Amino acid sequence: MMKQRLNPLALGALLCLAASLPAAASNNPQALRLPAAEAASLRIDGALDEPAWARAPVHEAFHTFLPEDGQRPPWRTTVQVLVQGDALVFGIRAHDDAPERIRAPLTRRDQVRRDQDFVAVLLDPVGLRRSAQFVRINAAGVLADGVFTAEDDVEDFAPDFEVQAATRRLDDGYSVELRWPLAALRYPDANCPAGAPPQADCGTRPWRLMVTRSVPREASHLLVSAPLTREALNFIAELQPLEGLGDLVETVRERSFLNLRPELTARASRSRDPAGRQREQDLTLGAEIKWRPRADWVLDATLNPDFSQVELDTPQLAGNTRFALSVPEKRPFFLESTDIAGSAELDDSGSLRSLAAFYSRAITDPDWGLRATWRGSDAQATLMQLRDAGGGELLRAHAYGTESYRQPAGSTVSFARGRWHQGPWSLGGLLSQRDYGAGRSNRVLGLEASWHASGSDLLRGQLLLSSTSVGFDAAQDDRPQAQAQAAEPGQHLWLSWQRRNEDWNNLAYYERISARFAHDNGFVPQSGVQRLLLQTHRRLGGGLLAGLPVYESELQLKLLQTQTLSDPRHGVSGGELLERRVQPGFWFTSARNSEFWGHLGLDAQRARSGGRLHALRTLSLGTGSNPAPWLTWLAAELEWGRRLDVEADRTGRGAWLLLEAKLRTELPRGAWLEFEQRAEQGFVRGPEARRAFRDLALQSLAVLHLSPRDSLRLIGQNSHFRRRAEPLAEPALEGARERQRQVSLVAQHRQGLNRVFSLGLARSRDWQRQQWQTELFAKAVLGYE
Repeated sequence: MMKQRLNPLALGALLCLAASLPAAASNNPQALRLPAAEAASLRIDGALDEPAWARAPVHEAFHTFLPEDGQRPPWRTTVQVLVQGDALVFGIRAHDDAPERIRAPLTRRDQVRRDQDFVAVLLDPVGLRRSAQFVRINAAGVLADGVFTAEDDVEDFAPDFEVQAATRRLDDGYSVELRWPLAALRYPDANCPAGAPPQADCGTRPWRLMVTRSVPREASHLLVSAPLTREALNFIAELQPLEGLGDLVETVRERSFLNLRPELTARASRSRDPAGRQREQDLTLGAEIKWRPRADWVLDATLNPDFSQVELDTPQLAGNTRFALSVPEKRPFFLESTDIAGSAELDDSGSLRSLAAFYSRAITDPDWGLRATWRGSDAQATLMQLRDAGGGELLRAHAYGTESYRQPAGSTVSFARGRWHQGPWSLGGLLSQRDYGAGRSNRVLGLEASWHASGSDLLRGQLLLSSTSVGFDAAQDDRPQAQAQAAEPGQHLWLSWQRRNEDWNNLAYYERISARFAHDNGFVPQSGVQRLLLQTHRRLGGGLLAGLPVYESELQLKLLQTQTLSDPRHGVSGGELLERRVQPGFWFTSARNSEFWGHLGLDAQRARSGGRLHALRTLSLGTGSNPAPWLTWLAAELEWGRRLDVEADRTGRGAWLLLEAKLRTELPRGAWLEFEQRAEQGFVRGPEARRAFRDLALQSLAVLHLSPRDSLRLIGQNSHFRRRAEPLAEPALEGARERQRQVSLVAQHRQGLNRVFSLGLARSRDWQRQQWQTELFAKAVLGYE
């Protein structure tokens, strides 16, 4: 094709014409400031019918992120933002040419998932795009909220914010109004020096925003209001500035907010064990106070809190492992600024999770607690002090297992962590102490750094140094008491490099945990090891597979090797190969939010020091999908082949199976029923093709939503482990049977976060320990601002 050269005179004329035209409108979302009288009259009812919405700028530059990025959205979505004196109000219009297909069930808070029609607002008031607070609202008005952390690329649904939202179903879709009080946001103070001009930003950055929309049809679309693509290092990498706020941030920085949440809990319980029968009655008055003296500071206090779990923790298989299992946090006091307190470590699947540097579930029963959190424009920090009444467990890990000890009756917990950001760099440190008195303590000092070397590369690392002067004498009894000892030093180091672009998603990770490393305010299930992980994912894009549409696909390879470090106390020599994994696999997505994955396990593992290195050969397959509006999730995962029997130190044919199903159905008078079933089972066959052990965990959950505020929830769960006796085996194996059952029935009335009333009945039974307990409780939370 012949190319034509542009005449210089014509080029000059075009430049002059362009200069004379008005500047193009910004592609960023714009906010409209409202006069005080109009702001006060604004109703949050989902209708978007006040005159202010007719004047507010409309942002509708949405893009398709899933199932395939870069495509034009099939549905129109618009966003408008109004500014009140003490809040931001978002108006979102979700157009739909088939409104009868909108999925709008009543469900529990924080259970708004991709199987529902929802919109979400992600807001970063710090402006660094390192974390963002988010709120999801489904088409029925149910909320889910939390914090998204960029470095881990995960969303944490544990934090809750006092926001107000309403929806309205329309003939061509639905609309949403979300009122987000400034008191629920965390952002830096200006810190302007004396004499600075009024227009100076003093190092502050613009607030950043992204709005998303889920449409769970055959292709299960996720639309985003920012130019986000799949090769981004994280989901909030392209948050856009929210313009039009004017001096709002400056005018409310010094405004103080106070929230008081007293709670009253009444309990009556009966229990029985081999020692006899017991009856107890208890009336507990506690309180939580949150004070934000100005924008960059938040002070939290808790006094005599009731930290019982209204919703039971999901049971996990534990019969064929010697390592401790973690459970998620649900208690409000620990959920302020989780993006600062958290750290990262490698879990068994090769993912990074926030447990190593701070694990709040290690704190069992606080009498009181204080916490201060500060956010600057380039740094953040949090400081925590608590008095723990104890009653829980202390973990002491080694290369081949985790030992659990009785926690002393009382201890003082101190924890501080801070981070500083400059361009692509982030540096941080932490101090942690658990003081049990009488010369018994555990102290940890930590340093960390991360570097965004490019738009595709992220390098991270952390070094933790511990000093532990609390030990245990195993000769005393099965659960020895803590005692003072000479301080033992320990170290925990990890380094990681991640590269993500259009074609590759790769991770390299190295970790070294010395034998005597301990962190009583963290979670350390294994020590005395060093490991190297390499993961590579080759992105292949979409297409057709046997007539099935494929939106994304990957070929995967995981290489992991773990070796022991010298540990004379547990008789472990250094350099012993503990585990090797070679796992090629695949992954792809398809219609109805479906995923399919599988890998071969060409692995080797050692069960005890000096024992045989066993060759394992397994095939793992899994799938998950949103098949129908009433069957919102159906998943299955199977591992089959030659597996390791840890206790017997041998391999055998076996399997591990996980099944999950979630159903939702609408009942008369606007009520909804949720039903969820989870079943997990594992076994390995021994000699004579008989099962050496069987491990089973079941959970059933049913929730009847009578209205958006009223619900009745029933949870039943069972765990059962059984091992067959083998007296002629080497070593001889004794028979074992562990069986537990918990049932919980809770009626709840909820008005936001500040008005919650619960009445419940719980019953638990442990057949091995011959224990059962029945408890009736009532709890009222009344919040005041």
